Amino acid sequence: MSSIAPTAGTSSLLDFLAKERTIAGPGFNRWLVPPAALAIHLCIGMAYGFSVFWLPLSKAVGIDTAVACPAGTSFFAELFVSNCDWKISTLGWMYTLFFVFLGSSAAIWGGWLERAGPRKAGLVSMACWCGGMLLSALGIHLHQFWLMLLGSGVIGGIGLGLGYISPVSTLIKWFPDRRGMATGMAIMGFGGGAMIGSPLAQLLMSEYATASSIGVAETFVTMALIYAVFMTAGAIGYRVPAAGWKPAGWTPPAANTANAMISAKHVHLRNAHRTPQFWLIWAVLCLNVTAGIGVIGMASPMLQEVFGGKLIGIEAAIGSLDAGQAAQIAAIAAGFTGLLSLFNIAGRFFWASMSDKLGRKITYAIFFLLGTALYASVPSAGHAGSVALFVGALCIILSMYGGGFATVPAYLADMFGTQFVGAIHGRLLTAWSIAGIFGPVIVNYLREYQLAQGVAKAQVYDTTMLILAALLVAGFACNLLIRPVEPKWQMNEAELAEAKRLAHEIAPAGAPTSSAQTAQTVGGFKVTVLLAWLAVGIPLAWGVSQTVAKAAILFK
Repeated sequence: MSSIAPTAGTSSLLDFLAKERTIAGPGFNRWLVPPAALAIHLCIGMAYGFSVFWLPLSKAVGIDTAVACPAGTSFFAELFVSNCDWKISTLGWMYTLFFVFLGSSAAIWGGWLERAGPRKAGLVSMACWCGGMLLSALGIHLHQFWLMLLGSGVIGGIGLGLGYISPVSTLIKWFPDRRGMATGMAIMGFGGGAMIGSPLAQLLMSEYATASSIGVAETFVTMALIYAVFMTAGAIGYRVPAAGWKPAGWTPPAANTANAMISAKHVHLRNAHRTPQFWLIWAVLCLNVTAGIGVIGMASPMLQEVFGGKLIGIEAAIGSLDAGQAAQIAAIAAGFTGLLSLFNIAGRFFWASMSDKLGRKITYAIFFLLGTALYASVPSAGHAGSVALFVGALCIILSMYGGGFATVPAYLADMFGTQFVGAIHGRLLTAWSIAGIFGPVIVNYLREYQLAQGVAKAQVYDTTMLILAALLVAGFACNLLIRPVEPKWQMNEAELAEAKRLAHEIAPAGAPTSSAQTAQTVGGFKVTVLLAWLAVGIPLAWGVSQTVAKAAILFK
């Protein structure tokens, strides 16, 4: 008897995680799915905010003052040293690994996710992301950086990739009438994760810090436990629509001849990367992200170096300011960075929603044309001393950076259909990994080269902005070349039926085939829907309030 019980328990757990168990039954409200996705994305989005740990971790041994490692200590040696502090440049490798493994894991396991379903993928993401943070906490406690790279960088990075793409296919299938809006809501959460996580981490570190501890290890453990609760709830909350479900009153693309850019057919995962459309969209995302990441990476120093003392009403270059004046300008730059993060997040929802009305191709054309003009105008705004124009241009640029991430899943669904869109999106995210390398390299090395040539700090970004504008021109050309996928790449009915069978897509008895059965009456939102949105809305509102408070210094 005792030998049978574990097998039965394991069987019950696997049955609960099976994709078939996530198929929504009659009466399910599709508006429960976006907050489930947000619950996961708001947690893994803390990857953007990990820099809040760098300065404290750089003094983990010395506590008050960093204990430098002996001269000549190699990066490999830093992985194992325990008696001296890590350099911030060394800690930054954790951030690099995040996005390398995000793109690679999404590409590798995207196909598995389509078969396993979002619930199982969401729970695996939780185990990797939160387990990685716990392993990193051990690495901090033992002062072993290799454990931190393995924990958060590698294992956590895999959790990032699976968590990032887990809701994409599901949301697009629940909202075929509003694909952009649906994915925009979830991916907005990834951009907003740092707004919640960064101030939370600062509060926890100040609470846990003692005379002998910087409090980061304890913060990692606490945040891992909090994230585990939210991510588990989000994963369990996922539901997929029954086969054949569609919103009431929605006309499928087959009957919609007005927009040839929205396909009624599906392309198999094995063929998607063989089409020119995949690689053109890959280039579109890569070029848009490369330019945007370049701005994010240099936003704070650029504002300080371009305007210097003008930010506090005096005519002086950044290098001639005293310590007090420099601190004032640094605070203003921090507020500017916070403002950019707000536009990054808002742009994810705004532009993705607009793409439902304008079309994906036109939306990206706006990104590239307007973006080119704005990038090219930034140097002029700087030379004219117009902080308002400078800040305004970069805020709009960052909104389109975020909008590019949120719009691309819907673009892929339009081109390749919805059957494998999650897996195809996973492969496309390799463009993000490439952009994450090239964007900072272009900006940082070009800046160093120009400074070495004697160019003034206020002018070193002029050429950089023009190069980034040129990247957007190339992106516009790629977007212009995108046409509907040729019929030879699309699956026939038999192939589609087999793909649905392998993906465990079935219509259980009594499952709704129209949202008419699940529609809410006016003012009749169920309590569960309201509670689900409050669970993610309250933390997000708190994070926004924290960011607004920091950004307010720009307008004083």
